[in-house]
Amino acid sequence: MTTVLVVDDDPQIVRALRISLNAHGYRVLTAADGASALRAAEERPDVVVLDLGLPDLDGVDVITGLRRVTTAPIVVLSARLGSADKVRALDAGADDYVTKPFGVDEFLARLRAAVRRATTRQARADEPTVRAASFTVDLTAKRIHRDGAEVHLTPTEWGLLEALVRARGEVLSPRRLLAEVWGPNHTSATHYLRVYLVQLRRKLEPDPAHPRHLLTEPGRGYRFQP
Repeated sequence: MTTVLVVDDDPQIVRALRISLNAHGYRVLTAADGASALRAAEERPDVVVLDLGLPDLDGVDVITGLRRVTTAPIVVLSARLGSADKVRALDAGADDYVTKPFGVDEFLARLRAAVRRATTRQARADEPTVRAASFTVDLTAKRIHRDGAEVHLTPTEWGLLEALVRARGEVLSPRRLLAEVWGPNHTSATHYLRVYLVQLRRKLEPDPAHPRHLLTEPGRGYRFQP
């Protein structure tokens, strides 16, 4: 049974979502604020439905905190219509953004899609060895080989490479990468990414000036291409 964590301080919305989700076979956990949401994430929900307007913490900070403890998809459910709010939420690690008021059928469809994508990503991430055209990454042993020789990476270089490889082609925003590798207090330090990507490309790319595997998507972020 799929478990959904609903994070919202509006009892009416929580009740409506609980009824709808239960009726469609979901198990429902609830939290009325950000601190409770982070504690509830320890129960390993399969998907999180999150309102940004919480009484104790900014919703984007909650997303960042959740991303430190769970890879479950996060579907934002918010009355905030501004594109800046959507961008901040998605950059922090949200998977989808639904505005209030919303249609239940569309919401459930988006929820199913988020769970499907997460299941596919997890199945791929469980594969221990990833082979690119120029190098091989053993995610279990944390080793990289290129041209038959092992490549030494620093812990930070490995953390960045692992995040990109496990995403399997998904574009990761700078904010999300910084939060995953350096922590939530460094989400504006984009120069870290530039420096470490240069180092990784020098070690792994046949032509670091024209990378084939560790790619920059202008205005969006970075992705791994096998």
